[in-house]
Amino acid sequence: MPAAGRSGGPGQVNIMMGRRKLQVVTLAILCFWSSAGICKAQSVDFKPADSYLVDCGSAKGTTVLGRDFAADGAAPVTVATSQDILAGTSANGVSSFDNPVLYQTARIFTSPSSYTFPIQKQGRHFVRLYFYPFIYQSYDLSTAKFTVSTQDVLLLSDFQQPDKTAPLFKEYSLNITRDQLVISFKPSNGIAFINAIEVISVPDDLIADVANMVNPVQQYSGLTTQSLETVYRVNMGGPKVFPNNDTLSRTWQKDQKYILNPSVTKTAQYGKAINYRKGGATPLTAPDIVYSTATELAASNTSNALFNMTWQFDVDAGFSYLIRFHFCDIVSKALNQLYFNAYVGGFFAQHDLDLSEQSVNQLATAIYVDVVLSSNDASSKLSISIGPSTLNNALPDGILNGLEIMKMGSGSGSAFTVGNNGSNKKLPIIIGSVLGVVGLLIIVLVVVLLCRRKKTDDKQHSKTWMPFSINGLTSLSTGSRTSYGTTLTSGLNGSYGYRFAFNVLQEATNNFDESWVIGVGGFGKVYKGALRDDTKVAVKRGNPKSQQGLNEFRTEIELLSRLRHRHLVSLIGYCDERNEMILVYEYMENGTVKSHLYGSDNPSLNWKQRLEICIGAASLGFFFSC
Repeated sequence: MPAAGRSGGPGQVNIMMGRRKLQVVTLAILCFWSSAGICKAQSVDFKPADSYLVDCGSAKGTTVLGRDFAADGAAPVTVATSQDILAGTSANGVSSFDNPVLYQTARIFTSPSSYTFPIQKQGRHFVRLYFYPFIYQSYDLSTAKFTVSTQDVLLLSDFQQPDKTAPLFKEYSLNITRDQLVISFKPSNGIAFINAIEVISVPDDLIADVANMVNPVQQYSGLTTQSLETVYRVNMGGPKVFPNNDTLSRTWQKDQKYILNPSVTKTAQYGKAINYRKGGATPLTAPDIVYSTATELAASNTSNALFNMTWQFDVDAGFSYLIRFHFCDIVSKALNQLYFNAYVGGFFAQHDLDLSEQSVNQLATAIYVDVVLSSNDASSKLSISIGPSTLNNALPDGILNGLEIMKMGSGSGSAFTVGNNGSNKKLPIIIGSVLGVVGLLIIVLVVVLLCRRKKTDDKQHSKTWMPFSINGLTSLSTGSRTSYGTTLTSGLNGSYGYRFAFNVLQEATNNFDESWVIGVGGFGKVYKGALRDDTKVAVKRGNPKSQQGLNEFRTEIELLSRLRHRHLVSLIGYCDERNEMILVYEYMENGTVKSHLYGSDNPSLNWKQRLEICIGAASLGFFFSC
């Protein structure tokens, strides 16, 4: 018998040779994918140079979801305050909150105070603030009003807790260029407070320097030094993600409550490893659980492929926003099958996006796309949409795995504003001068408006038609304007024709190309258009500032949606997104009657055709006169 541990004969030798060949082939395959820049889910080995977690108001440390928060005042973090007020409340009052232990204590300030954090490595950091107001002895934190700032950035100005019964979590992404970070609290009406603070280093390349703006379409640079506030971080199609399951201790909300039209969506899950492309997304960009789930456009659930799936978010108007889309094709069975469009606030963010191309022809590869929405285009309602591609061979499909919406700091003087310490002494003078001029202008404007309003009210009680949303689909409702707002009464329903998405009509008319105008009237311009299925249409775009146009919009939809006649152009549908008034009719391929009677190359009408037209027109005239 052969000695133990040695080859036992030709059969075993062949097996060993086969194993070596298999190892060589496997190595070759790995080398191929390495050259293509593709690798499987990576182990995350990021250790932040700075990691400060402080349980404010607590005299001892606290562990939350495996994360250790230090006691308030523990070195090396220092606190500067005139009074050392550490407050606490019962656990019962906060038991339903996320991370409830952090909201049981708070530090209270009665004068300008600060926390100072040593910075070991300058660069991008997460700064997270926790707030929950409770009553402690004579201090009612729900009445607190205060300002929070760093040496360079105004984070909160005259902040008051909006919901006194719920906690508030704020996360900022700041580029710190100092050896110390000082977070200051300045009471406006006697007290300020804070429940917990986090200051954590993140990879400097977490935010790329360049992104594309959606309107105008151009490059935006300088994001690496931009101060950002995370407004929303959402995991599409999956569960809520808590800090202990995220590579950078982030929280991701579920997307269900933001979807406007859930009937056209479905969820997707992926049980295998996620791929990562060299130079692209990493597990630090978003955790695997985000890329392993998605909300998908369910084209089979609707009879019309023109539907988009849309999420709507409440944001602060007047700010620019950095929007990060997270994509990972976990639904396709083969490459180059998934093409779709992405929209931000009605503008194209990605046109005919091909995830196979973006991921170097590898399915289930994580990618992200950054876009910037200018403050000029940001309203209080921000819509994010995914819709079918306009390519002829594209299936009506689309996905979104995750989304981050970040407010960009500005110098406009409102909350979350980049400050300038060198001009602090001049700031009150500048503000006083500006407010004086603005105040005078406001007084003049109010007087003028009151005079005009009096004249208008003497003539009639103003009524308008206004768009509003029901179950994610926009309808129209009549509204009466009063001194305190708008009262909605009755509205349109599904029998009023198809409701088109605004971006669909943009595509149909080549973005309302003036060379496509085929008519102009008191209501507005009429454009020739073609829908995605090549149906030709006439698109009448109204003037939203015209009271006459609003009335015509209402009348035409009510009347033509119920009336069909061979001598009337049929109403196909309407669009009331973004305060637009657009009516979509069938297109008269052969032109008007006039074009067949006078001075054109169209064939002339015979006498029988003319007689039929006259009789039909007369019958319509009789109908409307009754």
